[in-house]
Amino acid sequence: MQAQGQHVVSPQRLGEIKGQFIYMKADLLGNIFTLAEGGQLKKYNAVFDSTGVFNEVKRFGQLHSIKTENPLRTLLYFKSYKTILLLDRFMQVVNRIDLRKTNIFQVNAIAQSYDNKIWLFDELDARLKKVSDQGDVELETGDLRLLLGLNPNPDVIFELNKYVCMYDPTNGLMLFDQLGAYRNTIPIKGWNNVHGIGDIVIGIYRGKLVGYHLKNLKIMELLDLTELTIGIERQVVVSGQRLYILGQKGIVIYSIPAGMNKLAD
Repeated sequence: MQAQGQHVVSPQRLGEIKGQFIYMKADLLGNIFTLAEGGQLKKYNAVFDSTGVFNEVKRFGQLHSIKTENPLRTLLYFKSYKTILLLDRFMQVVNRIDLRKTNIFQVNAIAQSYDNKIWLFDELDARLKKVSDQGDVELETGDLRLLLGLNPNPDVIFELNKYVCMYDPTNGLMLFDQLGAYRNTIPIKGWNNVHGIGDIVIGIYRGKLVGYHLKNLKIMELLDLTELTIGIERQVVVSGQRLYILGQKGIVIYSIPAGMNKLAD
């Protein structure tokens, strides 16, 4: 699927957090979570001051992903241990979910739901599931291999505009309602760093920040990242009205004045 239009914005550099990080996430309040090569997870606020540290990452194996949809509760997912840790805003552990106790053994992608439950895709039975903080399965789809006629392999899940979005770089964007009913598959393939903001699915495709608008069904080129990321890019995230680019020496933060959530209105 090709871009149907452009609505390119010009970012303004706000600052930088120096360090050798291998992963980052940001929430809508401007908080930034960084994972250092040594395994330390640190939280910075919107003006780049350190506000919290979590030093027990290696106790649970390699950290696979951080979910920050709710600024008051952060999810850490450890794929090898099939474990989800729930942290409060002070980076303290308030809950631990062992998915093996619910007979869930192979999960690549998780997400927070609007009602503070957890979405995940169980790869063994190919079902999208919602689990409680106790790990109990409260809702699940049928076998998506039979329903869709393909073998889904999502690398990210997120909620957006009353949809549960499951992105598979090979098969595209699969949309479900908040009760888990399948709605549609959008054939946008090969995107990286996919996430949602407002009504737009954001991703990177061939060096450009692109967006798919769920309301007007258009793909737009939002920003050419070539000059910003040449030779340094490890990860790019848009959250709120900020653009975060992780490179070898740290994270550079840019402001996007127009606001990504208003680009396609």
